[in-house]
Amino acid sequence: MNKKTTHTSALSEKDGIPSPEITSADAIAKIQQKRKKQPTVSALVKGILANDKTALSRAITLVESTNSKHTEKANTIINQCLPHANKSVRIGITGVPGVGKSTFIETFGSFLTTKGKKVAVLAVDPSSSLTKGSILGDKTRMEALVKDENAFIRPSPSGESLGGVARKTRESIILCEAAGFDTILIETVGVGQSETAVHSMVDFFLLLKLAGAGDQLQGIKRGIIEMADAIVINKADGDNLKAAKIARTEFKRALHLYPTKESGWQPEVTTCSAINNEGIPEIWEMISNYMEITSDNGHFQKKRKEQNKFWLLQTIDERLKADFYQDKKIKKELEAQLQLIEKDKTTPFAAAQYLLALKS
Repeated sequence: MNKKTTHTSALSEKDGIPSPEITSADAIAKIQQKRKKQPTVSALVKGILANDKTALSRAITLVESTNSKHTEKANTIINQCLPHANKSVRIGITGVPGVGKSTFIETFGSFLTTKGKKVAVLAVDPSSSLTKGSILGDKTRMEALVKDENAFIRPSPSGESLGGVARKTRESIILCEAAGFDTILIETVGVGQSETAVHSMVDFFLLLKLAGAGDQLQGIKRGIIEMADAIVINKADGDNLKAAKIARTEFKRALHLYPTKESGWQPEVTTCSAINNEGIPEIWEMISNYMEITSDNGHFQKKRKEQNKFWLLQTIDERLKADFYQDKKIKKELEAQLQLIEKDKTTPFAAAQYLLALKS
C-alpha cells in the first residue's frame, strides 16, 4: 500500500526564532536606567585630575543642579579638587551685547592655546524666561575654540538668581583649575549686575567697548569703568579705526578721574580687532604685566583672600535664603500673606515680620 505523500506549500509559515519576552516598556526602562547610571564621585574626581573634559562637564552639571543629592555629590567633588586648584589666572570679560565678546574670547583663547596655555571659558548666559536655558549658546558662537583640545567652553544659563549662578561659576572655576586649566576666561552677559558678581571672583577685569557707541558716560555712570583693569576698544578696523583711536584717548582721560587703585596698577586703554586678530598679543602682555606687578606687591594674594571671605558670607546668605523659602510652613503662609497684601489687609513689612517670626 502506497504511503500518502504530503506536499507543503512554499507559502506556508515555518517556526522561526522565538522573539524575546520583552515589552517595549521594558526596553525603554532599561535604556533609561542605563542613562541614569552616573559615575561615582571618586571616578569623576579621578577623571578631572586626569584632565578628562567629560568628567569635568559631568561634575559641573552636578554643581549646577538644584537636586539635593547632586549638590551633596558636587560638594564632595569640590572639596577633593580644592587642593589642586588656585593655580590659574582668572580673567573677567564684559561689555554690552554686540561689542564682540564671543569673537574676542575665541580669538584671545586661540592665541593663548598657541602659547601653550590651557584655556577654560565659563560664560554666564542670559536665560530664556520660557525654557530657562541659555539663549546665546556660546559653544555655537565659538566654533573654532570648541574644537581646540586645549580649550574647554561651558555656557551656563543665568536663571532667575544671579547670585546662585555666581556661586556655581566660582565652584566651576575650582573644578577647571583642578583639571589643569591655567587660564580661566569668564564672560558676563553685560546686561545687568553680573559684572559686579564676576568682578568679585576674577584677578583681572577687562571691559570691551565700541567706538562711537555713545556709552562712554553711561559706562562711567554705571561704575563699570571703575572696576575695569583695562578697557579694550574692539572692532578697531577699516572705517572704524580712526573712531577707535579717538575713543581710546577719551577713555584714557576718563580714567584719570578715578583714584589710584589699591593694586598699584594703572588701568590701561588699548584697541584691537578680534576678527582680524590684531592687538591680541599686546592685551596678553598687558595682563601678564598686571600679574607680575600685583604678585610682587602682594595685592594678588590679598585680593584672593578677600574674595574667599566675601564668598563665605555670600554662601551663608544664599543658604539661609534657600532654607527659608523651602520651609513647608513658610511656603503655605507666604501664599496666604501675598493674598492678604493683594486685598490690602496687611502691609509688606508686617507680612515679612510675621513670616520671619515663624522661622525663628
